[in-house]
Amino acid sequence: MATRGRIVAAVASVVVAWLAVAVGVNGGGCEAERDRVEALPGQPPVAFAQYAGYVAVSEASGRALFYWLTEAAAAAAATKPLVLWLNGGPGCSSIAYGASEEIGPFRIKTNGTGLYLNKYSWNREANLLFLESPAGVGFSYSNTTSDLKTSGDERTAQDALQFLISWMSRFPQYRHRDFYIAGESYAGHYVPQLARKIVEFNKASPYPFINLKGILVGNGVTDNYYDNIGTVTYWWTHAMISDTTYKAIMSSCNFTSANVSRLCNRAMSYAMNHEFGDIDQYSIYTPSCAAAAAANATGRRRGKAAVLRFKDTFLRRRSFGYDPCTETYAEKYYNRPDVQKAMHANITGIPYRWTACSDVLIKTWRDSEFSMLPTYKLLMKAGLRIWVFSGDTDSVVPVTATRFALSHLGLKTKIRWYPWYSAGQVGGWSEVYEGLTFASVRGAGHEVPLFQPRRAFRMFQSFLAGEPLPKS
Repeated sequence: MATRGRIVAAVASVVVAWLAVAVGVNGGGCEAERDRVEALPGQPPVAFAQYAGYVAVSEASGRALFYWLTEAAAAAAATKPLVLWLNGGPGCSSIAYGASEEIGPFRIKTNGTGLYLNKYSWNREANLLFLESPAGVGFSYSNTTSDLKTSGDERTAQDALQFLISWMSRFPQYRHRDFYIAGESYAGHYVPQLARKIVEFNKASPYPFINLKGILVGNGVTDNYYDNIGTVTYWWTHAMISDTTYKAIMSSCNFTSANVSRLCNRAMSYAMNHEFGDIDQYSIYTPSCAAAAAANATGRRRGKAAVLRFKDTFLRRRSFGYDPCTETYAEKYYNRPDVQKAMHANITGIPYRWTACSDVLIKTWRDSEFSMLPTYKLLMKAGLRIWVFSGDTDSVVPVTATRFALSHLGLKTKIRWYPWYSAGQVGGWSEVYEGLTFASVRGAGHEVPLFQPRRAFRMFQSFLAGEPLPKS
């Protein structure tokens, strides 16, 4: 049963939505044109339109969220669906990660001087909307300083809903368009929570215009208990920790409680600081960024534990055609005044540098739902297409964690576990249930499209088509 607060919020959202529609009919096109990005510094020629700018989500607090829309190729933009991409953290930028090193059309050159094209950009199949959320992430801001220390799941979801309502009044051509929400890591909360808000909004509105069709979640934080059990199991089964440490963690840690015991903390710290070694925990078999590894080593010498964000984050990674230090290039590029001007970003003079992740937000996060499994059940009942995927070399939110969590939904199997293929090779494994599809992506770390762009693109195509991944 809906709580009184949810009912009030839903009714308020309907009123705001009607006002937004009226504004959109009368002036949305002009607002959108002001957000048009002619070209970014150092950008190669492209055949698609781009827009970027701010959408206010709270007039009282002065909160505004920054977005970047990269449409599909000009001839197809009007017929392709709209996909909102969210990164996690909490406190990490969808522009730093999703747009610039995963699914967006551009990659950043090593010295931050320009861009080059991503062959497997998802805007070949959809119009991509990247949102820096919540306020305090990237270019998104609040004029109420305390907002940065009081963020949490509920306000993030409500602000994202308000963003969509207002954004679609600015871009009325996307109202009623097939719409999907995708994301990774702590967006394992953001994505289903926003979807739930939209379902509630659509029920309360006599003429809903957010045509949500489905969600796509990668390496997502799902359930505190099963995630923790699955993560420690991954460490042990992948030889990252000893038998002794595994037994110590499993016997001393109560994963149903937010309070960590002294024995549990000691066992976890020993694993991370003495047994893991200098690996990239988000991609355990690939080289790490030397500069980030040195910084982490310095932190350990000073007695500081490395901060792990559910991410996207404290980077050390890649080989085989990718660069383990790519996050640093984003921070060079997006702090350039000419880039910010071209993107209509930082127009209020934010008193801090643009960073890929906000340490303030992650350290002061207020509310976080214990489990997203009840929300998945609600979304399945609403008839949404739900796909969950995992890169199998991520040790932070590993495939075992996701599988443990999903197994407790008690779903009936439609298509049994099988290998799926991309370019003649096994791309991963999949199982299709009633109401949900799970897929692993072989050889991918936490940011699946970064490590395995071709396989991730093939998966995205199947998701949009509503078809199982290919068996051959």
